[in-house]
Amino acid sequence: MSSVKITSDEIKYIALFENITGAITKDVVIDDDRLIFVVKEGDIGRAIGKRGINIKRAKDMLHRNIDIVEHAESEVEFIKNTLAPARIKSVSISEKKDRKVAIVNVEPKDRGIAIGKNGKNVARARLLAKRYHNIADVIIS
Repeated sequence: MSSVKITSDEIKYIALFENITGAITKDVVIDDDRLIFVVKEGDIGRAIGKRGINIKRAKDMLHRNIDIVEHAESEVEFIKNTLAPARIKSVSISEKKDRKVAIVNVEPKDRGIAIGKNGKNVARARLLAKRYHNIADVIIS
């Protein structure tokens, strides 16, 4: 796993998010108009809240869109989590010339979900895979 450095602004976002949700937050990535929170494995339900209430509260308080990803130590499981709720058939990680690439095979009906509007979801997967596991690219197949 790559070492993740957290800035003082990110620490403030994490503290506020934890106060709102009660979920243990490992990281936050500030990405344009959204905040991507990485929560401890098993805390995704707490972070979302009943009927999404915690996400709504966080969005209202922070004035940004909120994405939540459940952390996993395994590269494969982490990539699956970054693309949720898309149903993933398989994830294979290959290394070519010191460059790791993840190839994700998704259910045909979920391809659009995995990619997201304007490629937003696959961009999130690429960003987090690079940050946590030094994976250079995530390819949806």
